[in-house]
Amino acid sequence: MLSETGCGRRRSLLKMSWFWLYLPLHLLTVTCLCHSMKAPTTSSQQSFKTNLFNFYHSLILADGKETTIHLLKDIPKRYHFALEEGRVFAPFSITVTPCDVPIEWSILVYKPPPGKATPGDHDTQEVSKSQKTSSIASTIFNYKGNSVETYMGMSSHSALFLLEFLSTERDTHITVYLTTDTTSGHLYPELPADPRIDVIGIGHSTVTLTWKHSPSVLQHRESIQYCLLVNEKHNYKSLCAAETAIRSSGMKLPPTLALSLSPYLLEPQQVMILSNSELSIINKVSSGEVRQVCMGTKNTYTVPSLSPSTQYYFDVFIVNLLTNASAAYTGTFARTLEEPEPKVTELKDGKVIHVVLDGKKQKIYSLQYQARHKKIHFTFQLCRGQIRVHITRNGKTVVSENLSGLRHFSLKGKLLDTYLVQLRSTEEFNSSVKVQASPHFHKPLFPVLPESLKIKSFSKLRTCRSVTIAWLGTQEESKYCVYRKRIEEDEIWRELQSADRCSGPESRHKSEKVLCKYFYDLNLQRAVTTETIKGLEAGTLYLFDVYLFGPSGIPVRYHSKVVKTRKKC
Repeated sequence: MLSETGCGRRRSLLKMSWFWLYLPLHLLTVTCLCHSMKAPTTSSQQSFKTNLFNFYHSLILADGKETTIHLLKDIPKRYHFALEEGRVFAPFSITVTPCDVPIEWSILVYKPPPGKATPGDHDTQEVSKSQKTSSIASTIFNYKGNSVETYMGMSSHSALFLLEFLSTERDTHITVYLTTDTTSGHLYPELPADPRIDVIGIGHSTVTLTWKHSPSVLQHRESIQYCLLVNEKHNYKSLCAAETAIRSSGMKLPPTLALSLSPYLLEPQQVMILSNSELSIINKVSSGEVRQVCMGTKNTYTVPSLSPSTQYYFDVFIVNLLTNASAAYTGTFARTLEEPEPKVTELKDGKVIHVVLDGKKQKIYSLQYQARHKKIHFTFQLCRGQIRVHITRNGKTVVSENLSGLRHFSLKGKLLDTYLVQLRSTEEFNSSVKVQASPHFHKPLFPVLPESLKIKSFSKLRTCRSVTIAWLGTQEESKYCVYRKRIEEDEIWRELQSADRCSGPESRHKSEKVLCKYFYDLNLQRAVTTETIKGLEAGTLYLFDVYLFGPSGIPVRYHSKVVKTRKKC
């Protein structure tokens, strides 16, 4: 029981509360009994006390605004709102969007009981109240799950509404949208009568989807767009749930910005691609790739660059760019086709094969070699770009790594072992490589390489008319040819990136040749040679190349070096 002071405080709080207008004064004694009252406690009284207590511990739910609510596990959270007094019919709607796990939520309505209490002794009056409280509070809606649910109601009386939300699995958050103005449009874009996504085409690395237009697109084309989410885990019932899942996997995803064309800083594990007015964001997460693509108001889209024989889940969201509100179509899934067995090219002893790898399609190129000796020597000379090489012997992996420059692999096995070499580009553009397989004792076609293929220039030895460069040699006598080319400042990047490291001097103009010389040293510490190139112009950029020729005559190109002569001497 409460003290007289407690009763006074409770009455004071009620008078200050906005819902004082809706509760008759004679009901206050139910929750504020003093020491002089000894009324019997009934179940209806206790229920009413509990419900009234819930009102005291609830927050006001904003009208016409989407509210984000954070829920702690097993701790209910309550919000309330009131319908205006004096309106004959008061329509309203409530939309609740779970952003993670399933939740429980319900709506209770409080309406004033008809008539007034009759004065009399306390006991009689208390019984009269207990009979009426059962009609005051009633549950009009409850739901448990993780789907987006909308309740639409209408009341012909002034009423108070209490919303209660509970998460029993873990801490989570939800969004709630209340509106009592159902005539001025919708916050959320409208879904078509049939909100399903149709799969109209499946390939080895693509899936084509189509869906029916949202009525909102026809009315507000400039502020509405479709966004597609692709992942390998499952479908999502809301954009809010999708973003939460991405964050929980370790990704920091800026809210809603992934679904607008506004620029923002990407995380290291994110890739953003903008082409043909489409924004694609690829997130690298532990459960696979998660892609977000916004394609304006097009309702047909082909998802590219998927992995063969993989199941993907597709969700389409219609997004209002002005409010960031969204609605979800019914998600679908599809499995890409198995990739056909790649065409295999036979490698022959000592023969060099030049392979060009498609960077855009990421196609795998396969070479097969059957050993006629126990020891086999594989040589890879990278001509352009970067590649990944994977070698198996009788189905077991023996080499798997990225390559650059010139690499040799000596492998020991049995007679008639079958080696499968698989190559693919790791760049978005084409890469190329030369491949040779031969018995280990066979003299390789490629020359023995020094420890480094870098060309060094000496700044202190630069003059207005000359440049001094140096490079490493080997213990074998080999031929070295030096070439120079005058270039402009804006040509440096293109020249260095487009250089074909497999091409020999035959691709150069005769005027670019400086000299050829033979050089070797049995002591690798002294296997260094220098050359001073004269006859240059002051303040000018030059591209220098050195070609190494082995016994077979196949050249290896050192890394190009750009040097600028002094402007004044």
